[in-house]
Amino acid sequence: MHQQVRAKKHLGQHFLTDHSIAQRIAYSLQLSAEVLEIGAGMGILTRYLLQNPMVKSLSVVEIDAEAVDYLRLHFPELTIHQGDFLQMNLRKPISIAGNFPYNISNQILFKIFADRMMVEEVVGMFQKEVAERITAKEGTKARGILSVLLSACYRMEYLFTVNEDVFNPPPKVKSAVVRMTRTNISIPCNEVLFQKVVKTAFNQRRKMLRSALKPLNIPLTALDDDILSKRAEQLSVEEFIMITQKLNNQ
Repeated sequence: MHQQVRAKKHLGQHFLTDHSIAQRIAYSLQLSAEVLEIGAGMGILTRYLLQNPMVKSLSVVEIDAEAVDYLRLHFPELTIHQGDFLQMNLRKPISIAGNFPYNISNQILFKIFADRMMVEEVVGMFQKEVAERITAKEGTKARGILSVLLSACYRMEYLFTVNEDVFNPPPKVKSAVVRMTRTNISIPCNEVLFQKVVKTAFNQRRKMLRSALKPLNIPLTALDDDILSKRAEQLSVEEFIMITQKLNNQ
């Protein structure tokens, strides 16, 4: 047990020990679906996911060998993938749940965005700062690349905050649970350019768009002055889509 805690800590993972919170996370899934749990650890969330009637079937992906042995012993009914979620090839529609390792949470979210055709819903626990950032609305300082990309295809909900003392080992920061419900798969513009526009705009977030978008090396003459005078954090998803459409069509 102690060896595994050290191994998971190295991976940025903290074990949830409060069963009431685990149950609350598990029952935050709303869509009837096959569910993949990321980083199941010692199975505290797994147990309640199995009890949720909305979960048609449950499989888990876990990178730590000792955790996999534990899960195979205590949850023989599970399909267990030993490996890295970031390397998984998602082949069928699923929902995703998990207490996501803090150090790769952004990478997990970028993969979910890329695989959104297969990912219908996500309920995940993140570092509180990350949760606030990905659910941030336009006009707030927390707004960033992921909040724009994800909200282009998912309804983003900050569900609740989780204190440090319900983990082993306790993290130095608070956590929070977020629900993402897919609203659409495609974005009505050139998606490669859309991502490039969003990332370029936020790479120089303190500058107005007329300066921030210069690295694109695309003439900005198609854009109105009122848009060019805004900063990235002030823009809605619809405005980013409009910008992409105009830059792509000129």
